[in-house]
Amino acid sequence: MRRYHRRVPSERARRQTRAGAPVVEVVAAAVLFVLLVVPILTLLARAASPQLLASLLKPAAVEALRLSLLSTGISFGITVVLGTPVAYLLARYRFPGRRLFDTLLGLPIVLPPVVAGLSLLLVFGRRGWLGAPLAAAGIHIPFTTAAVVLAQLFVASPYYVRAAKSGFEAVPERLEAVSWTLGKSRRETFWRVTIPLTFPYLVEGAALAWARALGEFGATIVFAGSLAGRTRTMPLAIYSALESDLDDALVLAAVLAVVAFVLLFAFRFVLRLREVDA
Repeated sequence: MRRYHRRVPSERARRQTRAGAPVVEVVAAAVLFVLLVVPILTLLARAASPQLLASLLKPAAVEALRLSLLSTGISFGITVVLGTPVAYLLARYRFPGRRLFDTLLGLPIVLPPVVAGLSLLLVFGRRGWLGAPLAAAGIHIPFTTAAVVLAQLFVASPYYVRAAKSGFEAVPERLEAVSWTLGKSRRETFWRVTIPLTFPYLVEGAALAWARALGEFGATIVFAGSLAGRTRTMPLAIYSALESDLDDALVLAAVLAVVAFVLLFAFRFVLRLREVDA
């Protein structure tokens, strides 16, 4: 019978635990808290005014929030459906040009959003490579809600693919091989063995991708414009409100921050439930 021994911490580790957190780490945490958290808390405090409810109920704010949630939901679904098999392909198979393909898929992460929007416009515009045939068929993508979804997909999907690829690479191939020897098909093995083991990576990638899509601005305004009710998402509505009413902009920004936090918390909660069940 295999025996398990409880690891006894060293005397140095016990002294460090009694001494508390090191000074450098505490100072770094405090600085990051001031730089990253304090501005958001300040925004929420400024937005918590008597005019908050009135600003939230304005048709422009409601429409922008609805469009943001709708477009990010669609782009997120497409990202998962297309990104998961692509990530598995990159993690499990070796083929000519794999490294180049992997690098190109990650390029949108480092591209300026304005460049992303211009690139989409050159491809899907009326005179673009795909835009011209689509226009001839009566399909116009630029400056429509579909353009918003494409812009979000362009900038956000690489985050999911990167995380999913790391997850698939972390799963030992021998576990899949054992499943195959037990008579399970590749599809059954993928869903019953690989996906459950990769789940934390998929959730983390999904959270990053959805948050990136929710905050997308540059590519959207170039490729889709800022048309109320059609392409004006929350980030664009905030930018538009800054030109006329700072209070409205503060409220919209606070709402977007809260929605982003709720989504991130929801993803982490799902991951936590999965860990508890396991």
